[in-house]
Order: sequence, then structure tokens, then C-alpha cells
Amino acid sequence: MRKRLLLFLISLIVVSSGFSQPVQGVLVQNTNPYILKVWGNHYERGYAMGYLLGEQIADIYGNYVAPQFGSSLPMAKLMIQQGLFTIDSVFISEAHGVIDGITDAGFNPGTMDYLDVLIGNTFLDFQNISSYKNKIQSPGCSSLISWGNATAASELGGKTIITRHLDWSTETCVLNNQAIIIHFPTDPGEQPWLLIGFAGQMGVLSGLNLSGLGVFQHSMSDSYSPGYSTQHYEPVWFFLRRTLEQTDINGDGVSNTLDMRAAALQNINGFADGYIISAIAPNTFSNDSLCAMIAELAPAAPLHTFRDNSFPDSVPGSNIYAANYEIKRNNHLHFCYRYNQTKNALDAISGQHIGKNVSWTIMADSSNAGFGNVQMIQYIPEDNELYVAFHPGDAAAYETTPVFFDLVSLFSPTAIPDVTTKPVSLFPNPANDYLYISGDPDEEFTFYLYNLQGKELIQKTGLSGNGKINISRLKAGMYVVKLCSQHLNYSGRIVVEK
Repeated sequence: MRKRLLLFLISLIVVSSGFSQPVQGVLVQNTNPYILKVWGNHYERGYAMGYLLGEQIADIYGNYVAPQFGSSLPMAKLMIQQGLFTIDSVFISEAHGVIDGITDAGFNPGTMDYLDVLIGNTFLDFQNISSYKNKIQSPGCSSLISWGNATAASELGGKTIITRHLDWSTETCVLNNQAIIIHFPTDPGEQPWLLIGFAGQMGVLSGLNLSGLGVFQHSMSDSYSPGYSTQHYEPVWFFLRRTLEQTDINGDGVSNTLDMRAAALQNINGFADGYIISAIAPNTFSNDSLCAMIAELAPAAPLHTFRDNSFPDSVPGSNIYAANYEIKRNNHLHFCYRYNQTKNALDAISGQHIGKNVSWTIMADSSNAGFGNVQMIQYIPEDNELYVAFHPGDAAAYETTPVFFDLVSLFSPTAIPDVTTKPVSLFPNPANDYLYISGDPDEEFTFYLYNLQGKELIQKTGLSGNGKINISRLKAGMYVVKLCSQHLNYSGRIVVEK
């Protein structure tokens, strides 16, 4: 399979583990919260995570995930192996990579296998299966999305913002192994994305992609219908991963909340349990629903309910809020205490003047879940800004100072290797009408150019090491380029000026 998508993200010498499999990853921060960049195909990225975070994965699995199942763990693993859930083969390959990495790094206690990795990414889905029914703690969570008129009078100037609480277990092994994991896929049709969660996570609980789409999962506590093992549900975290990782799921040429909606609707049997998904995208579209949408998903009809700002949810202005209860589904309008507190805070300012500090304060004061607030996240897609407050063990996340992450830096090629055996480059950069190759004149190259959404715009074969490429039809902006030959893969970014 041609490795084509965003290979500019591969630009640091691959670290060899001493085993046959290179470690295609780098720990940008080797303390809690861990920050890991991984690149390559699914197995390679899994191996890198397993090798570089093996000790942390073994800790959180052995002391949190496995005890949740107790003596039922062998049965749960067998159910996974027999196809209880619909899990894409690339994720199974990745799980094999994770366990191989853990083993090669010397942190496998001898009992973990790839099924354990999958268990660690599907345990929420087990709890509501009628033939299993083992109550596992679910994330509480709440989110406030604001855009347009709500943010116009603030420093955001109409841009979209989400502030989100992740409420979960405060066990030491959970709090000590928090992580941000940034993926740089090389498989066709995939784009860079990241998750904010915990060591060993392959699926997405909180995450965003290079195109600016963010998705955040909540539990839906008033969904009481059981799931059934015959329905072969897609695990919720893998559904959200597909939403972020695949380029343009609904094929409309842009990346926004409709991609989340399309990915959800592909699950024609619904989901194993009740889930709420908050989705956010840049406010660059003509319809509010394209930058802010809430999904209410369930194993019983109605399976998929999507709420946008057109629904009378009592929240003022260009704001939409979700906690853990149905609002639009069955027209339930289940406004819990946190919902009403947040609504009142928004009412007090007429749902306007919402900037970063105001959004953070409203959620911290009106929507926190106390000591169980493990992470508090704020994301502004148009500004490439991410803020995360992490539970340090002695205070809730909302009570601590958030850490700022520049997404340009997190998604940059810094510290990620270029797989190149011979010198080659493209110039000039910035460019106007033509790009020129500087390389071995006897080498034959294939040239690819993509936009930042991963769509291939140019492919040209049979180029020599001193060839040129006509780019005169491109609009001004930034593009991803790749040069391939028998001996090398070169990738990078260029700016086109007009």
C-alpha cells in the first residue's frame, strides 16, 4: 500500500531498539503527563507506543483495567477474540504492535497479549452488554462549545472554542499515567491526529486532528437499554478514532462535524451503551451545525440523535452544552444540576462575551464534578491552541493551572525523522509557479502534493533529480509535498505565494 499521506511529518533519525523493529516514536516529555509522537503504519505506531510507554501501560492495565474485570477477564478476552465487537483489522494490527513493543522493552509481566490491549480500549462497551453486564466506571464529563455571536466580542472574534471536563477515576495508576499521544499516519487516507488521555489508549476519549475537528466522549447516564452481543457494535473509542484519523469520512471535501455524524451513522445497530459526543470544528462554515454538534447515541431506537443550535435546549446564544443526560433524544430535556448551573451562568452574560477565560471560569465554577475531575481541556481550533489541566493527585484538574500546548508545535515534524538515504530537496520555498528538484540526476522520482486535509492535488511520475513541477494552478497557502524513489522518501511542507 502506497505510504502517501503527510509524510512530511517524518523528519528525525529513527531510533533503533536493538530489535528488528525500529522504534518510530519519540517521547517529547518523559514525565507525567507523557507526550509521545509516533509515526508510520498502524503496527509501527503501536510498537512505538508499547516500547516507549511500556511501563506506564503495564501499570494502568494491571492495576486499573484488569481489576475491573476480575475473574471475568478471560471470558471478556474470549468475547473479543470471537468478534463481540467490530474492530477494524488495522487496530488489531496496532494492538499486536503495542504488545510487541511492551515485550521488547521488558515490561510485559508475561501474561499480557494483544487482546489485553484491546480490552483496555473497549472496556466501556462491555459494561452494558446483556450477556456480560459488569459495571465499570464510566467517564462523567461535560462540555461547553461557543462560537459566532457568543465569542465575537471577546479576543476570539467569533472563533469556536470548547471547554471540557473529563471526570473519571482518581486511582493512582490512572493519574500517574496521563498522556498526550500524537499520531502521524503514513497510510493512505489518514491524517495526523492526537488524543488526550492515558498510556495505552489507541482509541479516542478526547481528541482532535490536523484539520481542526475535535471530538469528546461523555457517558449518557439515562440510557437504560441493554446492548446485545449479537449486534457486533463498534467500540465507541474506535469510532471516534476513525472520525479523526480518516480524511473526510463523508466525502464532501471538508472536515467538520458532519464527519463525526457520518461515522456514527455507519454504525447501523447503534452502540453498546449510551454515549454523548461533543464535536467541534473551526467556525469557517455557513451553518452553526458544522462547527458545533452533540450526538446522543444508544443501543435502542432512536440509535442516533444529533443536536445543534437549532434545537431549543434553553442555552442562550451561539452556545451548546452537554453533560451526561439526554436532551434532544426522545425530547427528554433532562436538564441536570450542572446543566442548569451552566445555563444560568450563560444567561447572566446573555450568552455573549465568551473568551478563553470566561469559558474556562464558567465550566470550572458551574460544571465541575469535584475531586473526580481528572482533566480539564480547552481547544480553539482556529488558533491552534490547546490547554489541559491535569489532576496531580491532591487537587481536581479544574483547581490547577492549565498547561498550554501549541498545536503547530505538536503537529510539527520536529524530532520526527525523515527516511532519506540520499540528499534531495525542493526549492524555492515559498514558491510561485514552479518547484525544482535538487537531487541525483540519475534517480527517478514520483512527486505528490496534498492540501492540509490530505487530499492529493498533484501526482507526477518519471521526474529526474533536476526536474521541475508546475504548481501555477495552486491557490496561495501551505501544502504537503512528498518525493519518492527506489531509495528514499522525502517529505515536507511548502508555501505557495500568489
